Amino acid sequence: MMNVAKDILALYRANDALGLSDLVKRKEVKPSELMEAAIATAEEFNPAINALVSSDYITARKLAEQCGSAGIFAGVPFLVKDLSEYIAGFTTTHGSRFYHRHARPSATDSEAIRRARQAGMIPFGLTSTSEVGYAWTTEPALYGPTRNPWNPAFSTGGSSGGSAAAVAARIVPIASASDGGGSIRMPAGACGLVGLKPSRGRIPTYPSVSYGPSFAVLGCLSRTVRDTAAYLDAVSGPFIGDIHTPPTPDGSFLQLSQQDARRLRIGFTTALVSGRELDRAIAVAVNDTAKLLESMGHHVEQYDVSIYKETFRRAYGQIYEVETALRFQRDEEALGAKLAADDVEPMVRGAIESGKKIDAVTHARNIGTVRSAGHEIAAELAQFDAFLCPVFPRHIFRLGEYNSLYEVESDARDASSRSDGAFLAPINISGLPAISLPTHLSQDGLPIGVQLVGHYGEEAVLLQLANALENAIHWEKRRPPIVDPVQA
Repeated sequence: MMNVAKDILALYRANDALGLSDLVKRKEVKPSELMEAAIATAEEFNPAINALVSSDYITARKLAEQCGSAGIFAGVPFLVKDLSEYIAGFTTTHGSRFYHRHARPSATDSEAIRRARQAGMIPFGLTSTSEVGYAWTTEPALYGPTRNPWNPAFSTGGSSGGSAAAVAARIVPIASASDGGGSIRMPAGACGLVGLKPSRGRIPTYPSVSYGPSFAVLGCLSRTVRDTAAYLDAVSGPFIGDIHTPPTPDGSFLQLSQQDARRLRIGFTTALVSGRELDRAIAVAVNDTAKLLESMGHHVEQYDVSIYKETFRRAYGQIYEVETALRFQRDEEALGAKLAADDVEPMVRGAIESGKKIDAVTHARNIGTVRSAGHEIAAELAQFDAFLCPVFPRHIFRLGEYNSLYEVESDARDASSRSDGAFLAPINISGLPAISLPTHLSQDGLPIGVQLVGHYGEEAVLLQLANALENAIHWEKRRPPIVDPVQA
């Protein structure tokens, strides 16, 4: 590990992003010192967790030396998910051997990353993801498994597992993430973090495009609610050509998140589809959180939703298969490269082949099916101001356990995924915002997350509830064993 003053390193690992920025603004620490602390932490912990897939310390140090105190995140080191987001000078590989072999460094930043820079953030690397975001675990063949800082035998979840591991291990206080079927919320729950899936259209995805109904959204993973709120302020807002624009709140998300929520009607469930039961620890976490919200003065009632419907499940999967086939066809042409047999993993290869066989009429019908389902889901949840439910129905799995599902026939894979994704993919289809909060720890010391779902465009309500829960539980004080073996 490089020579960084112990007090600077301690400050860096103890503070969230806003806390570090405040230190910069008060001239108690320099951006260059924060960057050295980030690099030192990466060099100390990343070999054990495998969260970063690329980095550029030379450029980062130069940027930190030039950084002033302007921006809400002035001088804060930052990492970006290696999927559909771009940093100038970095090659985004989407966790795939195809892009690793053929893609070129990006000439520009993605729009969201450009805005993050304007807010004072200094990106210095890319974090691991499952290949093209296709798994709820981060174990790509290209880079190998990312390990959970709370226990390296376990998964970080996916597909934003590299960002989750990096934030949990204090390499950075905040990192970018994306969510097309649970890929922010699931890793947040697995790694003890705050993970907001914003409303559809809240954060621009340019230059990445979706050819379907825009399931995927951008966001971040952080340790505190206020960092997530401030990140939303920094990077959200309309962008030319966007087809979805949620309502703009009356005030900043950060300011609104600090206000007390009005008395809300909150529904909750511990029921799962197909008659399957939640793991007991997951059910306890949801029930405990419901009781805590009720003690805060909210009206809380049990309501077993039926948001995961067979009518859209197949249509949703086929849309992703078409988009995957189109993605690789487009990029083969753009990169002048032919997809080789070993360029992608079996599940992605299967999706490409299936996507090529789906005709235009079927694809259009599938889009209509999921749009109708999205309306139904939003309508069912509209009776509540917020809805509390699990993130994932079972204890976070060991490395290798879940990844094997992506190497088997689709029928067996779908049977498992149908229950496991019961509270994830439907929210993407609806376009509603949802936030994963690390309210509990299991008996073996692994984080457990619960999820709150809100109305379209009303992230502020979720952030207010999340902030109240954070103040009651203080999950931000927990540190995984890799960071603090004594506490563990």
